Amino acid sequence: MAVRIVRLGTPRAKDEGLRIGTVRRPPRGVPKSAFASQDWYDVWFPNLSPSPETMAAGQSAKTGREWAAFTRKFRAEMNEPAASRDLDLLAALSHHANFSVGCYCEDESRCHRSVLRALLAGRGAKIA
Repeated sequence: MAVRIVRLGTPRAKDEGLRIGTVRRPPRGVPKSAFASQDWYDVWFPNLSPSPETMAAGQSAKTGREWAAFTRKFRAEMNEPAASRDLDLLAALSHHANFSVGCYCEDESRCHRSVLRALLAGRGAKIA
């Protein structure tokens, strides 16, 4: 049992389990009925995506300093009570079920999912 951190739209790993899209918007041009069959996600969970303002800061970050500012803003958002409880829930579930969380970004090191990975690990999640 574990949580995987994935790029949405990529082929699923064996025993990946439920795929959760932690993105602000659904994939463009894809019918809702095809989200799961095209390996985007099974469940949309924007609760763990950056706010539109923070997402814009992350997408426009060119320097390490700008990326660090994005990371601080996103971590602050994830420290809000509702998001913190969501992270605690996923961390606990990772010990009892296989599932994945993800985003569309090609480079995880410049994606909010890298921050989610660290936050989940910090809460004791079992990460595949």
